[in-house]
Amino acid sequence: MDTSGFAEWVKRFEDERERRRVQGDPDWERGATLHPAVRASVQRFQVGEDGDGSNLIAKADRAGDPDYARAVRLFVAEEQNHARLLARLLAAGGAPVLNGHWSDRAFVRLRRLMGLRVELLVLMVAEVVALRYYRALRDGAGDPLASDVAGRILADEQRHAPFHCERLHASLARLPRPLRRPVMSLWRLMLLAASLAVAADHGPALRRLGLGRRRFVADVMASSRTVVPAVLAPRTAARSGTRSGTP
Repeated sequence: MDTSGFAEWVKRFEDERERRRVQGDPDWERGATLHPAVRASVQRFQVGEDGDGSNLIAKADRAGDPDYARAVRLFVAEEQNHARLLARLLAAGGAPVLNGHWSDRAFVRLRRLMGLRVELLVLMVAEVVALRYYRALRDGAGDPLASDVAGRILADEQRHAPFHCERLHASLARLPRPLRRPVMSLWRLMLLAASLAVAADHGPALRRLGLGRRRFVADVMASSRTVVPAVLAPRTAARSGTRSGTP
């Protein structure tokens, strides 16, 4: 497999790491005022961002592409930084982090069921849901610090989705052609189930953020329309599409 694409992803992740270092953290001293429903929602999302990524890293190592394995480590580091940012945001609002949540446990179990392909398909569900959630938090929190944190995380997630799409494209290309589209149809069903679960669990927060349950689910499913072509398109088109836009 041509690895040059993932060498470029390594550079993009490293460049972003340097940009974050220069930018520095948000101004935590200004504190945060979060509505109780939003605060509880952020606590649950913080759990989902918190993890060592060891299972994904091990599968990436076994895939035999050193550039991809390096990029995965940089991706995991960004996710861990998201957990840190959300924890600091909660602390600025006088709230603790949670020890765990059922939704995170369910996603982790699904991701670990089989190999790298299944792990990434499940992970892409979480990424597409997160894109809409953090956009809502950035635009609707009504708190400068929360908007700042959400905007930083959203910018990262907008790079993560194309990164995973590129690897999934290579992975699904190894399947017989008649199976590829049914796999992505099943992925969209999994995305629908996940978005409905998030809408039910975070409904009060979504309403407070000016979104609402139905709109959240509709927006998540609409954004998935860019993922399927990016994964299934011919390789040259897939690379061009995933690097120029995001779900």
